[in-house]
Amino acid sequence: MPAQPQPARPGYGQGRTALLDAAIRVVARDGLRGLTYRAVAAEAGVTHGLVTRHFGSRAAMIEEALGHAVEHSLAASSLESDSGRIDEFAHDLPRMAEDDADGQAFQFELILEARRRPELRDAVRGLYTTYRAATRRELRRIGLDADDGLTRAVFAALDSMVFQQITFGRPEDTEAGLAALRRMLSALRDRQQVRQRDSPT
Repeated sequence: MPAQPQPARPGYGQGRTALLDAAIRVVARDGLRGLTYRAVAAEAGVTHGLVTRHFGSRAAMIEEALGHAVEHSLAASSLESDSGRIDEFAHDLPRMAEDDADGQAFQFELILEARRRPELRDAVRGLYTTYRAATRRELRRIGLDADDGLTRAVFAALDSMVFQQITFGRPEDTEAGLAALRRMLSALRDRQQVRQRDSPT
């Protein structure tokens, strides 16, 4: 039987990021119960001791990997853009869900595990707070008066689209969902503008 190819060792200065990426892949593949120093070391092609030195504890590794995954997701999804255009709202979301399926699966694994393990709830709560804050900023950037309820509803829709795409594939379904969401947001913005224009000053 041919030997399995060994993972490339991280280059100089890339060690910590490579280990975080390896931790994300391990959890995406094996679930949180599969996340051990040895599994991450094997995935990254480094020694077990190097993982221990970088993170010190499994909890610290999980927290850092979650922050790393969220940062990457926000950048890749274009949830926050400079255009201020509704037709570009979250336009890279389907590609992000396809290209970063492991990162998304990692986050959903932690969310589900937090239901069983209360010690993870603060980290997961922080994840949602970060995403909702980015969503609210972008909704306001495109001209919507985004209160907490609207922000939660819009992010829940985006979150569900990503979950379904990494589960079933079909980025075209995500595109269709985004198109419908943009139409609803556009209609809501029009109504808000009319209400603001007609309200007495």
